[in-house]
Amino acid sequence: MEAEGLDWLLVPLHQLVSWGAAGAMVFGGVVPYIPQYRDIRRTQNAEGFSTYVCLVLLVANILRILFWFGRHFESPLLWQSIVMILTMLLMLKLCTEVRVTNELNVKRRFFAVSRWCSCGLAVTPSRRPTSC
Repeated sequence: MEAEGLDWLLVPLHQLVSWGAAGAMVFGGVVPYIPQYRDIRRTQNAEGFSTYVCLVLLVANILRILFWFGRHFESPLLWQSIVMILTMLLMLKLCTEVRVTNELNVKRRFFAVSRWCSCGLAVTPSRRPTSC
């Protein structure tokens, strides 16, 4: 009799725990990438991040979604794959932007250095080249 009296409390508590567990399952795989994303954006350096990990996770999650069409599994796992694919695409976008920017900066620096004469004067479009 006492257990039936607590049903008003246990049923919503069970639903709350189920939703919390599903949310943790969906977003738990993304949480470690948040500090990495912020660090790469702050330092503009993606040298320590492997894009091969993104490739492997993208392939694995795409295969999981394709498997879902053949045999349905729990929807939080499907949503986890979708969220992880979006996260990996964001990480790849950031890494490629940072790496392209860094490569352009290196090329600009090299070009700027190559424009200097041995006497140290720069050859600019507004000035004629100087002879040393």
